[in-house]
Amino acid sequence: MTILMTTLFFLVALIFAVPAKAVCPICTIAVAGGLGVSRWIGIDDSVMGIWIGGLILSSGFWMADFISKKTLKIPYPKLLSILVMVLFVVPPLYWSHIMGIVGNTLWGIDKILLGTIVGSGLFFAGMKLDQWLRTTNEDKVYIYYQKVIAPVFFLTLGSFIFFLITL
Repeated sequence: MTILMTTLFFLVALIFAVPAKAVCPICTIAVAGGLGVSRWIGIDDSVMGIWIGGLILSSGFWMADFISKKTLKIPYPKLLSILVMVLFVVPPLYWSHIMGIVGNTLWGIDKILLGTIVGSGLFFAGMKLDQWLRTTNEDKVYIYYQKVIAPVFFLTLGSFIFFLITL
């Protein structure tokens, strides 16, 4: 039954899929794929959490962009979409015992949760940097893919810092 429902969900999603102009959906999928590999090769959970936070925010803004194009009038679509994405990601991580492991903490906070919070902030800062750069250049990008490069740069920098902290 679960396989049938999952397959049906993906088929419906494919039928109604439209191009999004929020945050690159390909980048979002790439981040999600990287998360599975990272634990397998031994990357610290706080670093993995940074990318989870970026994925949550990216997916939330993507969903908000989709909602805003529909005739539905949902209040605070960005906030609601981000909260939905948090609910899609954090509880399943906890229930599957990936998150909430005793002793897997940094500064008294679960490593994945801490990384997720920091990663969300870094991703948001990267988006704001892109917007600011555009305002200084007559609403044009300085370099191609600036909208992707800025958040990914911030996430990478944060990952490197947390890597050094957790050595």
